[in-house]
Amino acid sequence: MNAALLLVVSAVVLLAGYVLYGGWLAKQWGINPERKTPAHELEDGMDYVPAKTPVLMGHHFSSIAGAGPINGPIQAAVFGWVPVLLWVLIGGVFFGGVHDFGALFASLRHKGQSIGEIIDDSMGRTAKKLFLTFGYLTLLLVVAAFSSIVASTFGVTTAAGAAVEGAALAANESTAMISLLFIVLAMLFGYFVYRKNVSVVIASVFGCLGIVAIVAIGLNFHPIALTYNAWMWILGAYILVASVTPVWILLQPRDYLSSFLLYFMIAAGIVAVIGAALTGNGTFDIPAMGDASLKGTGVFTTGTIFPALFVTIACGAISGFHSLVSSGTTAKQLDNEKNAKPVSYGSMLIECLVAVISICSIGFVWKAAAEGSYASPTQVFAGGLSAMVGTFAPGLQNVMYQMLILAVSIFCLTSLDTATRLARYMFQEFFLEQGQTAADTTGYKKVLANPYVATLITVVLGVSLGMTGYTKIWPLFGAANQLLAAVGLLAVCTWLGSVGKNNKMFYIPMVFMLLVTICSLVQTITAKVQAYSSGNADFWALIQATIAVLLVALSLVLAAIAAKTLYGQLKADKKNEKAA
Repeated sequence: MNAALLLVVSAVVLLAGYVLYGGWLAKQWGINPERKTPAHELEDGMDYVPAKTPVLMGHHFSSIAGAGPINGPIQAAVFGWVPVLLWVLIGGVFFGGVHDFGALFASLRHKGQSIGEIIDDSMGRTAKKLFLTFGYLTLLLVVAAFSSIVASTFGVTTAAGAAVEGAALAANESTAMISLLFIVLAMLFGYFVYRKNVSVVIASVFGCLGIVAIVAIGLNFHPIALTYNAWMWILGAYILVASVTPVWILLQPRDYLSSFLLYFMIAAGIVAVIGAALTGNGTFDIPAMGDASLKGTGVFTTGTIFPALFVTIACGAISGFHSLVSSGTTAKQLDNEKNAKPVSYGSMLIECLVAVISICSIGFVWKAAAEGSYASPTQVFAGGLSAMVGTFAPGLQNVMYQMLILAVSIFCLTSLDTATRLARYMFQEFFLEQGQTAADTTGYKKVLANPYVATLITVVLGVSLGMTGYTKIWPLFGAANQLLAAVGLLAVCTWLGSVGKNNKMFYIPMVFMLLVTICSLVQTITAKVQAYSSGNADFWALIQATIAVLLVALSLVLAAIAAKTLYGQLKADKKNEKAA
């Protein structure tokens, strides 16, 4: 297989999916450009703020992407490029795109509130409480993980306290410096665009020049040298402030500017793949159907192709975290319903393109990856693409590697901020009745639904977990994230049915993702119990097994409620047809 051909064909398929299937979905659901969005209806200058489409696209894309579409396909490459590519393309167009677009559309019709509110509307309050509890705990795990990852990327020591030395130390200090300067640059961008009415185009030009400048400064001047623990405290303080700061000051501009790094990463990947092919070096050595002997070695995942493939490749095809972003921050900032398709469905398919580029990258360095020469999927990605560039521009190989590593690292901070804000929304909604705001409540609910109290609780719990061992339960995140996707599909499907809109495009995706999740969790339960019983694992194995059992129970309860709701809707439809 030629990598360039694979990339071009995939891009054509994704574009066709966006135009044809995405356009059909918009018509089926009744996207209405004349309808007032929550960003205008409930504008408060803090969370509900209309954003210019390119800015919101940047926020949404940066929030859902990160390292997900890079890590998943590279880890799953052990199953072969054919199943990986098919799932990225089919999953993106018919599963992930529908999931993201549907979540955003449903949230727009529910005052920009989360999937929990949508569930309350169609499946009842009990189902809403279950979802919000599950979603909040999952987001706490994300906050813990990403705060730890960012602190490790910035710090002069690791989480275990070991000193970082040599080139890695300089890279950490540079990344920290660039990230701090990036925050300042974003705030300046937001100020000039939203308070001085500077054109987004002009501000973007200066913003891109600013990115180049801060990267140059950070690579050559990085005097800040702090430990892992120090950075964890600083990050806790940062997200505490950032998550309650008006979105126009930091979240919108920072994510918009960071999206340019992601666009650069995509453009660099395309140039690398095409350039290598044109010079006769379009190597692509991944076996079509994989190599079972490599499972669990190096950067590769373990397990059987079903369900492991569909849990490992999350963001590159479908991810539950996306529904939280769509129905959390994005729905509160959408200026016009006509932009829902490009922002949500379009971003998902661009993420699929990143996943395809990731497949090409590991295809070029497959032999080295199979021999364990790379420590992480990010290194495979940067190493593969920079090696491709080296085939036609040797002098740029090292620069390309450093820029790609930097681009991936910066998105972790973006995801951390967004996840904290999303967790705050869900914590608040847990104590609110349908249609209520914090101002409408009394007593302890009024206190707990306060955005500052909700944020403080979230940050304390998330950062504490990050400093005390989230890694013990992190292996369950993949299945939990895909369970979120299944529940998101269930929620939107039942709501669309309740308002009389076509929801049949959700049937196969939601059933399939439920099966994937349940099978994965059952495998985890079996493996952990057996490992503990044979003395090959500690007590944490039983804790993981217990959590997995609870997740299975949650999925079955929500599936039963959804099935009952959908059956009732079908009966009502048939009754109405007979009456007509």
